[in-house]
Amino acid sequence: MDRVYVCNCFGVTEAQVKKHAEDGVCTPRQIASASKAGTDCGSCVRHIQALLGRGACPRRELVEQGQPVLSQVPVPASLDEAA
Repeated sequence: MDRVYVCNCFGVTEAQVKKHAEDGVCTPRQIASASKAGTDCGSCVRHIQALLGRGACPRRELVEQGQPVLSQVPVPASLDEAA
């Protein structure tokens, strides 16, 4: 099986990036946290962005359907409630 490397610095493959995206990692920064890809020379960041932009991220489907992606945080009615 051919391995297509996204990040040569840390040996991260396209398959690994896609697997992280399937697990809910949806931004290049999150990919960097999960695999170190993009944290050394940075030449792979655009490739990672392209992979994520091709619908590899399940959250993108929620956005396209108009559903909230992040859970909503309740806002206190007044500052007294927050304290």
